[in-house]
Amino acid sequence: MLGALALAMLGTNSGLAADLGRPYSKAPPPADVLAEPIYRWTGFYVGGHLGGAFGSRAIFGNDTRFAGGLQVGGDYQLAPNWVVGIEGQYSWLSGSAQTARFSTFNLTRDRNALGSITGRLGYASGPTLLYVKGGYAYQDTTYGVASLAGPLGFTLNGNKSGYTIGAGLEYLFTSNWSTKIEYQYYDFGRTRFVGVSRTGIVTTRSFDNNEHSVKLGVNYRF
Repeated sequence: MLGALALAMLGTNSGLAADLGRPYSKAPPPADVLAEPIYRWTGFYVGGHLGGAFGSRAIFGNDTRFAGGLQVGGDYQLAPNWVVGIEGQYSWLSGSAQTARFSTFNLTRDRNALGSITGRLGYASGPTLLYVKGGYAYQDTTYGVASLAGPLGFTLNGNKSGYTIGAGLEYLFTSNWSTKIEYQYYDFGRTRFVGVSRTGIVTTRSFDNNEHSVKLGVNYRF
């Protein structure tokens, strides 16, 4: 009887030892978990930016200004790498009015702000998003004229609306915060004006009305 009990205990211990000797493997996660991106770009965001804006020299000479403003937008990540979105942006511009001098009058132009509503298309690689953008642009620009030789007839066609295109690089440094660098081009067509002095001198000119900007920004993502 003792022999039978010893054999039974030996068999139990042998089975336990065999179980302990088998390699342990964890069950793999579901396929949808494996496909889920680590960095999430989907969601709404708000942020601010600083930089500079500069236009064509045209008739006003150098037109470089400090720019600062706000942006708000939303993105949707098309797994695993593509991101689409929409963004509204407004940039205030520093500086005073510029003056172009003619024989019978002075023409002034003051760029106050630039705005845009654009679509975005980007390619995400980990925390980095490389994107292009394009859409509607708006300029808050005022013109003035001062006659040097009595009454002056003056007409000016300056577009407030135009289009914009650009590109940028955005980086997620936490799950909610990102930083970006961006270039943007604004085109408002050509501005044309005609000035007629009381002595009959007619001045007709036109110039490109475009702007370039480079901005550094930060976004908070919800």
